Amino acid sequence: MDMDAVVGVVESTGTAGAGGPAGTQEPPGAPPAAAESVPGSGGGGSRADGSGSGPASGPASDMADCGAGGPDADGPAEGPRTALDPAPAGPGTDDLTALHTAIRRTLRELLGKRATGPRNREAVGTPEGYDSGLWAALAGELGLPGLGIAEEYGGVGCGLPELAVAAAETGRALLPSPLLATAGLVAPLITALGTPRQRAALLPGIADASLTCAFAVPGGALSTALGLVADTAADWAGGGRAGGVQARRTTAHPGGWLLYGEADQVLDGHSAGLLLVAAHTGGYPRSRTLLFLVPGDAPGLTRTRRTTLDESRPQARVELRDCPAGLLGAADTAESGSAVAAALAATGARAAALVAAEAVGAAESALRRTVEHVKQRQQFGRPIGSFQAVKHRLADLYVQVRAARAAASWAACHTDDAGLALAQALEALRTVASETVQLHGGIGFTWEHDAHLFFKRAAADELLFGPVHRLRAHAAERAGLFSPADDGPSGGEDTAR
Repeated sequence: MDMDAVVGVVESTGTAGAGGPAGTQEPPGAPPAAAESVPGSGGGGSRADGSGSGPASGPASDMADCGAGGPDADGPAEGPRTALDPAPAGPGTDDLTALHTAIRRTLRELLGKRATGPRNREAVGTPEGYDSGLWAALAGELGLPGLGIAEEYGGVGCGLPELAVAAAETGRALLPSPLLATAGLVAPLITALGTPRQRAALLPGIADASLTCAFAVPGGALSTALGLVADTAADWAGGGRAGGVQARRTTAHPGGWLLYGEADQVLDGHSAGLLLVAAHTGGYPRSRTLLFLVPGDAPGLTRTRRTTLDESRPQARVELRDCPAGLLGAADTAESGSAVAAALAATGARAAALVAAEAVGAAESALRRTVEHVKQRQQFGRPIGSFQAVKHRLADLYVQVRAARAAASWAACHTDDAGLALAQALEALRTVASETVQLHGGIGFTWEHDAHLFFKRAAADELLFGPVHRLRAHAAERAGLFSPADDGPSGGEDTAR
């Protein structure tokens, strides 16, 4: 199915049988789309061939490109390229763009066969909450969990843009996997704060998918802990019996610490082999938040899988009752929480870029499905996509998705703006998912159809990492938009006229 049909449906503004304008300009940086007849255009709304177009250079321009097949397609879509498809690698394509294309192609082929709607439904019903065989295959064929891990620890040694390319594809398929919790949250924190011995012991297992991880934050404070909606220095860790997790020193266990408390909404917390727990210590005079490593089989640890809105994002309640733990980092880091706050903020920016890429991939997939449906669904003897009201709705969605994709591409290379990109991507996914359900009509509300899965992903991600208005408010506060106004002219002149 062709994403360019979205543009075609919009441009064919006449009644059924009236031709749309030819030679319409594509968005900047996009290759020309292939010819396709738009529903209701009578064959007149064809588009120019895509030959002779060169790709935009650099990692940002290539991040979230999405091909023509839906998540249920058998492998990558064949046929003409569309406005959202990456240009093929050639003699003039730099190595980075070729790498992105290879990651995208490999993932799309594998997920197109093994991450279809029915298979994903089966996977979320397993004890792990994902297809462990597929997760191992993603690690073996692509090195997906280790894309962002240094080669010295068994990883691929790529950067955030490459991981974001992969996230866009997993979002496109609504893949249930521990990628976000393990590679997006825990691995960067271990890399930033861990001792050489801790990194050598843990990162190779993450890279080869033999170890999955979860980041346990007290209450529902994940977005605050990551610095997305508030400063990471805020008092979000709680204090043991106040809904948080309390840490105290001990000599009875090798790790040197005991944890007491609980954390809700822990992504993949029910099945992870390692928990990274944020805990409060120091009491009132030396209050600080530190991170602790807790094995999945530690005594005093109880994990309960919770019923969630989005089953592809499994969550758990984690209870710790005098649970032995080891401090992440050197012993001297326990004297100050500044390094932890900085690492959490940096990890939050990376995670925001990854979630934004996932959201854009999901939004593009939902929009493609909707366009395909309105091309086929007949009403009053013509496709409903030929009605002007439907065209206008799809036009708005197309523009919103394109803008979100541009923002996510930028954020993959400029993480300072990741919060704003995440807000734009989550808003686009929520809007597209709502319209997907509406434009599919009666079947859009059924359990058997995948439309509701996109809506649930949009709502769940905003609950975990948002909401959108707080993401934007925090970004505005960081930019100084809410700082006090400068004093007026001297002499007491009244400037409020």
